[in-house]
Amino acid sequence: MNQLKLIVHDNRRVLTTSQIATSYGTNKDRISANFKENESRFEEGKHFILLQDETLKEFKNEPRNSGLVGRNASKLYLWTEKGAWLHAKSLNTDRAWDAYEMLIDEYYTVKENVVPLSKDQALVTVLRTTADLVEDTQAIKNEQHEIRKELSIINEKVEEQITLTSGEQRAVQKEVAKKVYEIEDDATIRPKLFRELHREIKDRFAVASYKDVRRQELQTVINYIRSWIPRKVS
Repeated sequence: MNQLKLIVHDNRRVLTTSQIATSYGTNKDRISANFKENESRFEEGKHFILLQDETLKEFKNEPRNSGLVGRNASKLYLWTEKGAWLHAKSLNTDRAWDAYEMLIDEYYTVKENVVPLSKDQALVTVLRTTADLVEDTQAIKNEQHEIRKELSIINEKVEEQITLTSGEQRAVQKEVAKKVYEIEDDATIRPKLFRELHREIKDRFAVASYKDVRRQELQTVINYIRSWIPRKVS
């Protein structure tokens, strides 16, 4: 995705129809047709930004947007992250899903700052440093032993509390979508299956949302989704 020219409009990263098509391994006509076929699902401002008249003229006149739109074009669609998701969902090809994941990781998402350590994680770091620096005397050995016991307990606690990262959450979303599309062709039934599968994930892993699944259980939840059978055919 490094070859994509960055477009920022109203402080949001967006893509043109041509960029979406190239990324998903299709053409502009297919993306445009996909939009027309599912137009009721696309919401302006949320999934796309439509530029025309003065807004389009201003966009064309910005030097950084050179070459992104034809001189005689009367309107331009710019697709947001959620718009890219809808196109990937409608196309439902491995190439589109893989490209969507890469777009989220490498284009739409601004690189985040390092997350500050939690209190427990900070304490783990301090204790580890202390344990490594103490001298080799009997009294300090005893203290060292207690420190390492506490360190072990805190490490276990921190590990149990860590939930899925944003990238791992998207991996779960992708598996859910793949499973539902795999077992159901009827678009009117799929929303019910999405709700049913999400509900069963919450029940199975005792969480309020799939986002709260513990990181150490990521592979377990993915395996559960892949083997899931809806109640209606179980």
